[in-house]
Amino acid sequence: MANLEATLAALRHQQRLALVPYFPVGFPEPDSALALIAAAAEAGADAIELGVPFSDPLADGPIIQQATTRALQHQITLGHCLATVRAARAAGYQLPLLLMGYYNPILRFGVARFAAEAAAAGVAGCIVPDLPPEERGELLPPLEVHGIPLIPMVAPTSPPARIRLATAGARGFVYCISVTGVTGARHDLPPDLPAFVERVRAVTDLPIGIGFGISQPAHLEALRSFADLAIIGSAIVAQIDRPTTAEAARALSEFLRRLRGAVVAR
Repeated sequence: MANLEATLAALRHQQRLALVPYFPVGFPEPDSALALIAAAAEAGADAIELGVPFSDPLADGPIIQQATTRALQHQITLGHCLATVRAARAAGYQLPLLLMGYYNPILRFGVARFAAEAAAAGVAGCIVPDLPPEERGELLPPLEVHGIPLIPMVAPTSPPARIRLATAGARGFVYCISVTGVTGARHDLPPDLPAFVERVRAVTDLPIGIGFGISQPAHLEALRSFADLAIIGSAIVAQIDRPTTAEAARALSEFLRRLRGAVVAR
């Protein structure tokens, strides 16, 4: 299994932007995730964020909200998401697989149990957008025991002290939210995004990932000069909203191959 930090270190050495697609488990069909992981890996994804469906996804815009609602209608749970990672590892897929989800399902599952089962399944990192740094004391220690990074998130409105708090002792990478607001594909990147990234780099040596609004090759071409990871969510989910898993996997592969052309050496 590819270690997240080792993968990012290798890409940094190559001076190459990491391509990280996101999609929720259980969408568009209940058992789509494994085929989509296969399609993403074969199309050149460097890591994958697997969304854990939740009924109140406060950081997500309408495209991801609608997808996670459908996944919940398919009865997808956190347990299903862990089983998906186990199945991907059993099928031989080695790239880092991250879980992106809200804290309530983890809390109900049991924090210690979640950390242990995530490690056993092969989860390479966790992103919990509604868990502020002041409240991570229950989840962080068991994840650290099992070697799973808890990825910090910072926003353009985060002052330096807040960025230092969020990134203190962190591992993996820093998830920089490109905009103030929810997820969703946008036409242009914010003009002040490079300055935001510089503020984050001033307080941490961790790789910098950019998410929210990344949707086209031109965005990746711009990010190559100042970021380490490009995280693509809503644009991916829109592409895989197809009647069948086979069609979704084919659309995902074609879309990622187009994006991949923009992920070249700096």
